[in-house]
Amino acid sequence: MTDSRRSRRYFILPAVLTLAAVAALAVDVPTARFFHSPDWLSYRRCLDAFEPFGHALGVLLIVLALHQLDRARRWAIPRVLGCALAAGGAADLLKLLVMRFRPYHHLPATNNVWETFHHWFPLCSGCGGQQSFPSAHTATAFGLAAVLIWLYPQGRFLFALLAVMVGLQRIVSGVHYPSDVLVGAAVGALIGALFLRVGLLPGWLDRLERWWGRE
Repeated sequence: MTDSRRSRRYFILPAVLTLAAVAALAVDVPTARFFHSPDWLSYRRCLDAFEPFGHALGVLLIVLALHQLDRARRWAIPRVLGCALAAGGAADLLKLLVMRFRPYHHLPATNNVWETFHHWFPLCSGCGGQQSFPSAHTATAFGLAAVLIWLYPQGRFLFALLAVMVGLQRIVSGVHYPSDVLVGAAVGALIGALFLRVGLLPGWLDRLERWWGRE
C-alpha cells in the first residue's frame, strides 16, 4: 500500500462520522425530547461518571497517572496532552462558526431541526446554552482515545468504549444533540489521525519523543 493510500485510510472514520451526523439531523429533536423525560434522571447520574474522560481535568489526571505509573512511557506525555486538548480546542473553534441552542435551553415545539440553529458566525457572542454544535467533550474523548490506543493497543476496546460513553452522556444529559456528538467524534478522530499518522506532525513528535527518552 502506497503512503498516499495509507494516509487516505485514516480519513475514513472522520468522513463516516460526519455523514452519520448529517443523517442524525433527522432524529436530533425526537431523540432530545425522548431523553428530556425525568425518567432518565437516574441514568444521567450514572453516565456522569464517564464525563471526565472528555474533560481537560480528566485528561490531566490521566497524564499524571501515566507519569507516575508508567515511567517508561513518559516520553508520550506531550503527544497525549496535545492530541486530546487539540481535539477539544478544534471543536471549540467550530462553536464560533455556528450558534445552536442546546436541548435543555430550547427544544422546538415541532421536529423541525433547523429551529435549533440560530445564526452563523456568532464568534464569542453566544452564551453556554447556545454552544451545542459540536460536542467538545466528545471531541476530546475521541482524541484522547486515539492517542491512548496508539500508546496502549491492548486497551483499544476500553478506550473506544469510554469515548462512546462520553458521547452518550452528552446526549442523555440534554446538553447535545446526536449530530453534535457525531461531529465532535469526527473532529477527535481527525485530530488523532493528524497527531499519529498523517502529515508532518507525527514525524516532528517522533523526533521530540526520541529526544525525550523514547527507545
